[in-house]
Amino acid sequence: MSRVIQVRDKQFAVSIPEEQIRKEVKRVAKEICRDYEGTQPVFLAVLNGSFIFAADLLREIDIPCEISFVRLASYQGVSTTGEIREVMGLNMDITGRPVIVLEDIVDTGLTMAHMLETLKAHNPSSIDICTLLLKPGKLQVKLDVRYCCMEIPNDFIVGYGLDYDSFGRNTKDIYTLVDK
Repeated sequence: MSRVIQVRDKQFAVSIPEEQIRKEVKRVAKEICRDYEGTQPVFLAVLNGSFIFAADLLREIDIPCEISFVRLASYQGVSTTGEIREVMGLNMDITGRPVIVLEDIVDTGLTMAHMLETLKAHNPSSIDICTLLLKPGKLQVKLDVRYCCMEIPNDFIVGYGLDYDSFGRNTKDIYTLVDK
């Protein structure tokens, strides 16, 4: 059964159902709990896209931790602008703390590389990347993505926090743009 939704002027079909997303989020949460046992990491969620992923992941984390939010912008419509703007910055001290950056999707990697450089100036004990989705075929920089729920092709997607011109974030499934 192919489910199609309309988001603004485009159509999208289900590509990753809710059940698969939840299964992979739980798997990654277990890996993080195992790897960070005995520590108190700071989860740093990148808004707006990662808010649903961050909420679901944190509900599966059973070690002491904190969460904070930052907001960077690099997308307009269905494509990246290549320019990264910090809209809302870090508002807590991460000096000497392990940091896990939560991202909805890593595609070119440019935004994440920029963020890692900014975070290093705050002297955390470590920084790891945790992403819901990774587009390895689109990466333009070398990144060590320690935790990845799923790798996907270079398609444009919406749902589960990801948007198209700020719409479509509020679905339980992830949808891929349907070519017309």
